[in-house]
Amino acid sequence: MPLSPSTNPPFGLLNGRRFIPDASLKPLLEGYSALQVPGPETVWATGEVDLGDSVHLLRYYLDNEDYWLQVLMNGDKVGDSVLFGYHSAVALRDEAHLQRLVGSQSKVGLPIYEHDGCLYSRQWGREPGQARLVPLYERVVSPDARYGIQHLSMLYARDTGLPERREFLLLSAEEDEAGKATLTTSLGITLLPTDFHVT
Repeated sequence: MPLSPSTNPPFGLLNGRRFIPDASLKPLLEGYSALQVPGPETVWATGEVDLGDSVHLLRYYLDNEDYWLQVLMNGDKVGDSVLFGYHSAVALRDEAHLQRLVGSQSKVGLPIYEHDGCLYSRQWGREPGQARLVPLYERVVSPDARYGIQHLSMLYARDTGLPERREFLLLSAEEDEAGKATLTTSLGITLLPTDFHVT
């Protein structure tokens, strides 16, 4: 199952390649984003979410399992890149547990969401009240396996005060093919092409 619609992956990213953040990125973000920039990491697995109309999200999961890089692709055109770090992962016991955490009585999906003292604006859904979580299907290829993950996700963002950089908050209820369900919370920051290189 090919993962990228392009024969040329963005930035040369492939499983086994090294993702190396520029030394200037960590001090640049200090005081503006809570995301801790990792050191050089190897791409361990690659995921793809097909959004339709030739638009894809490519996700590169790093050897340090706390981090992953997401690249938006419109055909062969590279769009926004975001470095994410997992903030938390909660095992979901059953449907009732899921509903308590992200259902209609939760704050997930509201236009404004507070996390660690920061306010984030909802990026998906135009409802004045609570928006539904967005269903996504991700195909993942690692050295060990190929598998699918079902997501119910909501994306939030806030301005950092740095030009061209926003901080993102992604909440996603994920279920793998074995039926294991987890609610993950990930914090991300906009990356510019000069912020990293791939070897």
